[in-house]
Amino acid sequence: MSILILGGTGEARALATELHTRRITATSSLAGRVSRPRMPVGEVRQGGFGGIAGLATYLAEHGVDAVVDATHPFAATISANAVAACAHAGVPLLRFARPGWSGLPGSEKWTWVDDHHEAARAAAAPGERVFLSTGRQTLAHFTGPLATNAVLVRVVDPIAEPLPRGWQVLERRGPYLLADERELLRSFRVTTLVTKDSGGDYTRAKLDAAAELGVRVVIVRRPEPAGPTTTTVDTLAHAIAWAAR
Repeated sequence: MSILILGGTGEARALATELHTRRITATSSLAGRVSRPRMPVGEVRQGGFGGIAGLATYLAEHGVDAVVDATHPFAATISANAVAACAHAGVPLLRFARPGWSGLPGSEKWTWVDDHHEAARAAAAPGERVFLSTGRQTLAHFTGPLATNAVLVRVVDPIAEPLPRGWQVLERRGPYLLADERELLRSFRVTTLVTKDSGGDYTRAKLDAAAELGVRVVIVRRPEPAGPTTTTVDTLAHAIAWAAR
């Protein structure tokens, strides 16, 4: 049995650890977008596959028996490629996606938007002090609309692109604790939190802190699933059971 795990998420690392414990051969594939990723247990490959055809070729050449897509909920391109490549290669595919935040208490009061452009427009109001937590690769959507606002950006890796004068950058890697998130919102006097529906508990604390402090939340909805027929689970136990079968 050979399993390919797509994703550098916490869920992907946990699955790799459990499969290694059960002596099930698994290779974890990391996209390479983070300079210093947390490495999972077992064999690891880094970098893209070269689209659908490249992934299908990899599956055939390496004798992959099954694929688990445990990428970030917003990694829409690789998820779509996995659906197409696995269908072409005749390899079973599982989508392991952490639960979203739409069911959290108070989520009905958040401003839900469909993309980052809309999130920028929703947050752009005179005097708003914005905590932007949508990832380094989304910043281009916000620099124009929020150019005159005070903005705190949190990223894992350094930002090479120039940012507006009123922006501050915080380089920090999660997980994030509630007490720290509460202090961060207070110290920067945040009035609006802009984030995306990443889900899970790893970065949820900022939402809990925002609720405590009455901070407005603008949140980007998840993209539609890549394939309607793809089997999807949201717990490690279910992912392990599927992979073991």
